[in-house]
Amino acid sequence: MSEADGEDPAGGRRDESPPRRTGGAGSDRIRAFRTGRRLALAAVFEAEFGQRTAEAILERHLAETEGNPAAAELARTLVAAVVAHRDTIDATIERVAPQYPVVTLARMDRALLRCAIGEVLHSPTPARVAIAEWVELARIYSGDPTRRLMNGVLGSIAAGSVGP
Repeated sequence: MSEADGEDPAGGRRDESPPRRTGGAGSDRIRAFRTGRRLALAAVFEAEFGQRTAEAILERHLAETEGNPAAAELARTLVAAVVAHRDTIDATIERVAPQYPVVTLARMDRALLRCAIGEVLHSPTPARVAIAEWVELARIYSGDPTRRLMNGVLGSIAAGSVGP
């Protein structure tokens, strides 16, 4: 046995407890959904540059990475929601945050908001779960100001003050 297996370098057993298992089916599902959100975000963001459609970009990403089917399903659902409801999503952003016109937002911020609103309004994901995930993605991919904007916009939508 090695030190990594729980043996003390001096020769005795350090820890008599059984090895802990991290994760499991629940964490695999959460990880798949996070991956799906990131894939959808990448496709919507790349489509902002106008070379290909978000659907085509997503399918290319999915073909390149043989990933989890749950991640692919969520990514397809989110991209389809953004594409189908883009005008109403943009109008919702304008209504909830009029000081941030959609056309003046950075491409990444626009993609983050569109995907997040698409998930909150047009998917079976519970709103509070989607909000928490997208606020974290906004923090990672854009920064604290966008995280706050995301939290405010999604919170208003979830509270019912704004419809689709």
